[in-house]
Amino acid sequence: MTELSINNASDLRAEITRLRLLRDEQGDAIRERFSTPSALFHTIISLFPKSPEGSKGSGFFNQDMFGLLSRILLPLTLNKTIFRNSNFIVKTLVGFLSQKASHFISEDSVTGVWDKVKSVFEKKKPVDYGIPPESEAS
Repeated sequence: MTELSINNASDLRAEITRLRLLRDEQGDAIRERFSTPSALFHTIISLFPKSPEGSKGSGFFNQDMFGLLSRILLPLTLNKTIFRNSNFIVKTLVGFLSQKASHFISEDSVTGVWDKVKSVFEKKKPVDYGIPPESEAS
């Protein structure tokens, strides 16, 4: 931003006119950017970078089903349960961080965690060692 020296009313009016023209130019550029549905779709898609070839789950549309669901359900669940009485800034921060964390949630990680939890709750079969070698039965 340049420092302008406004010494009198005519300088002030000239600066106001310049700022209004700048505002109109920027408004026209924004309207052009969002003028058609295809331009709007292209703008939204450009927010999500394309993933390099061979890397699974890097882009928004290249994630598996668990990754896509976690992008929606993780922020929603956290904001409705743990951060229920938090303010807007905290909920926005939680949403942003959970969106970033959803890249680490994939089908492989979910199935790995599910197998570990399932193994904890499975009943262990009692081991039968048979008749002891030095028992009275032999």
